[in-house]
Amino acid sequence: MTIAEQDRGFARRLVEALPEPSLVVGSGRILVSNAAARGVLGEAIDGADVRLAIRHPAALERLLGDGPVAPEEVELVGVGGPERRWMMSVRPLADGWRFVRLTDRSEAHAAERMRVDFVANASHELRTPLATLVGYTETLREAADGIDEATRARFTAIIHDEARRMQRLVEDLISLSRIEGEKFSPPTEAVEIGWLFEETKRSAAIAAAERGCRIEIAVPSGLAPVAGDRAQLLQLYDNLVGNALRYGSAGGLVRLEATAEGEAVRTAVTDAGDGIAKEHIPRLTERFYRVDTTRSRSAGGTGLGLSIVKHIVERHKGRLLIESEPGRGTVVTVTLPAAGLPAGAAS
Repeated sequence: MTIAEQDRGFARRLVEALPEPSLVVGSGRILVSNAAARGVLGEAIDGADVRLAIRHPAALERLLGDGPVAPEEVELVGVGGPERRWMMSVRPLADGWRFVRLTDRSEAHAAERMRVDFVANASHELRTPLATLVGYTETLREAADGIDEATRARFTAIIHDEARRMQRLVEDLISLSRIEGEKFSPPTEAVEIGWLFEETKRSAAIAAAERGCRIEIAVPSGLAPVAGDRAQLLQLYDNLVGNALRYGSAGGLVRLEATAEGEAVRTAVTDAGDGIAKEHIPRLTERFYRVDTTRSRSAGGTGLGLSIVKHIVERHKGRLLIESEPGRGTVVTVTLPAAGLPAGAAS
């Protein structure tokens, strides 16, 4: 065995021990790679021309250049998948070899993009009612003497509705922030599903009456309580029933039911509304996503209800499933661990 072969064997053992995608490059070829790197760049990269494995000018400059290696990291986009992002660092070794490490930045980039989108969406959602408030209040102030009582009453009603809309939006934003802040704190209360459903029905009584809807509850006797945060679970079912009343058929039935499912409790909220096309379902829990923007806003929705539901379910280590079909209504199923069981029993 030559010294070069010994060095390569040592480099292979070292690189294979690293969890991040790592390579050793020399003479324009990949001399050594670990399993993580082969999973990203391809299984047959050992011995391959590095220009075929990593097609990025700034990266190749550091890997193939004769001069000193620049210390700055290089961002690689689309390597291993269209949405993947990596930071590539290169360090010089003996004999012109270079050690390459890839650090996955995909999640951090996605989180930053979500933050930017969230700020933009929240600003947009607040801008519309604010513009309405400013417009109507300026009219009332500047043309007060020329406005009759009926018009004044209509203007003030619009101002009140837009102010309440902003209030609901701010309350939902605060609630979502609080839920996300508590996601690593597992809830410990034992909460009876029957009590939750009855409280939800009582809270929704006025909205149900306005829509001419009936709320029906089906909970078997002896059903185990769930492990949860009482206030958050009330908020969860308030949101689900509120959506069922808001978007379901006027005069229809909203059904809340629960059943035991192994070591968990399966609950479902069903409405008889227009249903939702399948292409919308994967996005329903995104913040501010609406199937019908005009209808949602006119009905008083903030676009955050199902996002709040998703985060509450995640904190409770449960499962959320939304099933719908145009013309056949919607069923939202939430499965939660029974009280006294380890977190994640419903997953």
